[in-house]
Amino acid sequence: MSEAVQDNIPVYIAIGTNINPVENTRLAVASLRRRVHVFAISNTWETPPVGTVGPNFYNTALAFTTHLGLEDLKSSILRPIESQMGRIRTHDKNAPRTIDLDPVIVDGQLVEPRLWSLAYLAVPIAEIYPDYQDPKTGTTLAEIARQFLGREKMFIHPEVLADG
Repeated sequence: MSEAVQDNIPVYIAIGTNINPVENTRLAVASLRRRVHVFAISNTWETPPVGTVGPNFYNTALAFTTHLGLEDLKSSILRPIESQMGRIRTHDKNAPRTIDLDPVIVDGQLVEPRLWSLAYLAVPIAEIYPDYQDPKTGTTLAEIARQFLGREKMFIHPEVLADG
């Protein structure tokens, strides 16, 4: 049964990959653009893997509007794109992957509480939603991102999506 929701819900997602990251980031963004109205996209940031060893990840944030609720969004758009791109979910949630499309903020509501504690989420999303506030502290995402950039090894790759 579908969820009853309003039209034009803003959604902010995190896109991550560490297998052919330039190509897979571009493919994921193109695939999303064919399915939803994209209104903002961050630069792509290279970050070390968290919780595992392996190649660095490329992380991008993308914002779009939809009429779908969170579960319908995952099942009808995000997970099918991941599957089409060869994403295989394993017991190791930090394993290398072709693509990861994770909702972070939906209709102003935080659905990924690690946003405030993980640089690979906070920095790209801060580029496209800098004024989003931590309800507990009032700290903006832009402030959190500046803190991460002062202490984390992150490298920007504006060329990944330069044509889009």
